[in-house]
Amino acid sequence: QLQLVESGGGLVQPGGSLRLSCAASGFTFEDYYASGWFRRAPGKDGEGVSCIRSSDGRTWYGDSVKGRFTISRDNANNTVYLHMDSLKPEDTGVYYCAADRSPSGTVCPRLRVRGQGTHVTVSS
Repeated sequence: QLQLVESGGGLVQPGGSLRLSCAASGFTFEDYYASGWFRRAPGKDGEGVSCIRSSDGRTWYGDSVKGRFTISRDNANNTVYLHMDSLKPEDTGVYYCAADRSPSGTVCPRLRVRGQGTHVTVSS
């Protein structure tokens, strides 16, 4: 059974940092085309945050997080991370880990295997 489990969310003050983790079971990130994160803020549509492509490690970031967030992958532990710095209140939302095995012409295609999400709240 394919499963993704996110952790690391919580309450943080503006300007603070968090690291989200995503552990996979039933498959390995290394064997999938791409993995990444998207988020859903209260009352808003989902937004792509970041992706990493397995074949070459190339990354993609949404404009709103460029320069502040960093995605990485630990093949030995089959885990993907999202390190978030300089957090802003508008980063508040549920963050979902996702992955997909189908090749694509983009670094960050629609990722169909998804976790249950972890809540991030940025507030003073």
